[in-house]
Amino acid sequence: MKKIFYFIEFIVIRFFFILCNLLGYRISSNFGFYIGSTFGNIFRTKKSIIQNIEKSKISIDTSKNKFAKNVLGNYGRILAEYPFLKDFRNNNLSKYISIDGIDNLEKIKKNKKPVVFISGHFSNFELMAMQIEKSGINLAAIYRPLNNIFLNKNMEYIRTNFICKNQIKKGRSGTRQILENLKKGNSIALMIDQRVTEGIKINFFGDLASTTTIPAQIIKKYKCDLVPIYIERVKKYFFKMYVSQPIIINSEKSHEEISIHLNKILEKMILKNPEQWIWTHNRWKK
Repeated sequence: MKKIFYFIEFIVIRFFFILCNLLGYRISSNFGFYIGSTFGNIFRTKKSIIQNIEKSKISIDTSKNKFAKNVLGNYGRILAEYPFLKDFRNNNLSKYISIDGIDNLEKIKKNKKPVVFISGHFSNFELMAMQIEKSGINLAAIYRPLNNIFLNKNMEYIRTNFICKNQIKKGRSGTRQILENLKKGNSIALMIDQRVTEGIKINFFGDLASTTTIPAQIIKKYKCDLVPIYIERVKKYFFKMYVSQPIIINSEKSHEEISIHLNKILEKMILKNPEQWIWTHNRWKK
């Protein structure tokens, strides 16, 4: 039964992508926002977003209901923009993205020393790994496969062809691939904002949250520098990406100490534009 649902979902999204290609980038992005904010509650409940906002205890400028609606609208924009990632890759849509800290990418490229890029699911998060790889840095991006086996094949094609050709699937085999890439001198990019069963419980917005220790493990074992990156949506269709200077982390610190520091960095990113983060990740699930 689940496979039937997944197949129907795949067909609907494929049709949606075809329609977006016909409409063009700007119209599709707006259409995606309308679909997400109007019907997104069917797939990602506003209730879970509101509950997570309450758990985080952050202040927002609008009502919780409108906030959740805007978050779902951003989901819709991201989905509608997938057919155009190839145009971002080949620079046909390069005017829609600017990079603050491009000189930092150049330094990392010249040093030829692997670093750990960390971020979260902000705005159109897929553009970050793309821009890092386009800068000439040898990169491996860690991803979590979609539950929908039909849609996942399509997404993996998009990711390997237009985002970052070197993709590492989360899991035990992925851990081995991470080590192999680091030995080759490749940098690693990963999101640290999802709840993970194999992580540790540490503070996140004032409450315990399951947190990945993969970046901490890499930093301790390979003495890699840390590079936080962040992307925000500006005026609906435009993006600004921020690349931090490499940060030297004391490898003598424990996994927990390093991970706490990374969560604090993530919190600051989220607070810049709370509506542009994917709030349905239940980081505080007991």
